[in-house]
Amino acid sequence: MRPAGSTSRQAAAFFDVDGTLAKTTIVHYYVYFKRKRMSPFWGRCWQSLYLLKCLYFLVLDRIDRSRLNRVFYRSYARLPVDRIKEQAEECHNLVIKPRQFEQAADCIAEHRSAGRRIVLVTGSIDFIVAPLAQELHVDDVLAARLVESNGWFTGELDGRPIVDEEKAVRVQGYAAENEIDLSQSYAYGDSISDLPMLEVVGLPQVVSPDRRLEAVALKRGWPVHRWLARADDGGGS
Repeated sequence: MRPAGSTSRQAAAFFDVDGTLAKTTIVHYYVYFKRKRMSPFWGRCWQSLYLLKCLYFLVLDRIDRSRLNRVFYRSYARLPVDRIKEQAEECHNLVIKPRQFEQAADCIAEHRSAGRRIVLVTGSIDFIVAPLAQELHVDDVLAARLVESNGWFTGELDGRPIVDEEKAVRVQGYAAENEIDLSQSYAYGDSISDLPMLEVVGLPQVVSPDRRLEAVALKRGWPVHRWLARADDGGGS
């Protein structure tokens, strides 16, 4: 039964991707695309050195995730659009699929059976998450896009990074356009960056959270789910 005063509008379930549906980050995808353009030997050498740069990304992430996304996606500058997009399906099969949380598909199926609209909300690039969206039969994807010019990526984002407050803005905009009742909707996230999105729905859910989000969830009595990736042999790492 719906609370008094509520409407008959459809509810939705909004899902962050990296860290929520799969044990992935935006770095995993870039490393995959970059190494595809190198020999196995030079790919291993490059990746070993790139790990040092990842330390800088970790620090920047703690300070400003929006700034991190803008800086990080500049790495895609001068990569060929068609070739990278052709590799998205393989990236899904080799990078995302082994790291998917086993419970994610069942959770999405339950929401779909209940008649809720399924929406992915992610700072990752649209063509990278497209195979995942197709596999999970989601209704819509709110994802970042890279600017293209003459067949090459420029390294710039088309719009604001979809992190922090921008996730809440996108969810609220989507709800308004599609007559979604946010008070009856769910949102799933793993990071403190997802907090604004979680706060705009009536039924926030936390998945394998970082310490800051877990502290908020425990304080507010939000459900905390412990999902395992397919590649985990028990507790994961």
